[in-house]
Amino acid sequence: MKEEKQIKDKKAVALKYNPQMSAPKVVAKGQGYLAEKILENAKENKVTVYEDKALVEELEKIDLGLNIPPYLYEVVAQVLLFVSDLDKKEEYRRNVR
Repeated sequence: MKEEKQIKDKKAVALKYNPQMSAPKVVAKGQGYLAEKILENAKENKVTVYEDKALVEELEKIDLGLNIPPYLYEVVAQVLLFVSDLDKKEEYRRNVR
């Protein structure tokens, strides 16, 4: 029962970004089992997941396929930098072994 409530309350938003884009774009979002599927898909594709409830609350207001608004640029840039650093460290670990 508790696990079911945790899944029901779970939220997820997926962003896509590359340097050719003008801003990150919302490509998936959902709550409950849909959020769970978004997170499973990220894990299966080795996409780093960053947890921030306040940021998810803001991002879920954005329609699918739209760029994030300018007021979120700084915080999302910090997240992308953090994720990029984690990815580089993981790549380094894989190459050192």
